[in-house]
Amino acid sequence: MNPVACSAPRRLASFALASVPGSERVALAQVAESVADLNLSPRRLDKLKTAVAEATMNAVEHGNDNRPDLAVEIEVFYSGTEIIVTITDHGGHGGSDWADKGDDTEIPDLDRKLSGEQGPRGWGLFLIRHMVDDLEVTAEGENRTVRLTIRTPVRGD
Repeated sequence: MNPVACSAPRRLASFALASVPGSERVALAQVAESVADLNLSPRRLDKLKTAVAEATMNAVEHGNDNRPDLAVEIEVFYSGTEIIVTITDHGGHGGSDWADKGDDTEIPDLDRKLSGEQGPRGWGLFLIRHMVDDLEVTAEGENRTVRLTIRTPVRGD
C-alpha cells in the first residue's frame, strides 16, 4: 500500500472573503497560489481556477445573497493524490437553493435559453461539474459547502 495515497489531507490554505462582487477573482488567485508547487498542468490549473471562481460566485450570490457581512470561507487541502477545495456560505435558507440536485437538474441548452424556453441562469453547477473530477454540495444547518476535488499526479511517479 502506498503511504502517500493513504495520508490524511494537509491544509494548504484557509481564508474568508466578503460576499461582494469580485471575490471570485481573489479566491481563484489564492487557491492557485496555494497549489502552485503541486505539478498541475496549466490546463488542469485553469479548470480548477474556473471551478473555484464559479463556486465562489454562487456562494456570494445565491448562498449569501450578496451580503458583505456574510463571509465565504474557502479551504484548500492536498492528500498526495487530490486537491480538495471547500467553499462554504452562511446564507441559510434566505438565498436561492442552489444545492446540487445530481442528475435531476435540467441540463443548460444554449438554443433553448436564447429562445426563452429555459431561464438564463443555471450554468454554474453544470460548468463546475465539467471542470473538476468530483463535485459535492452539502448543507448543514445554515451552512452550504461545495467540495471540489481534482486528482493530481502522484509525486515520484
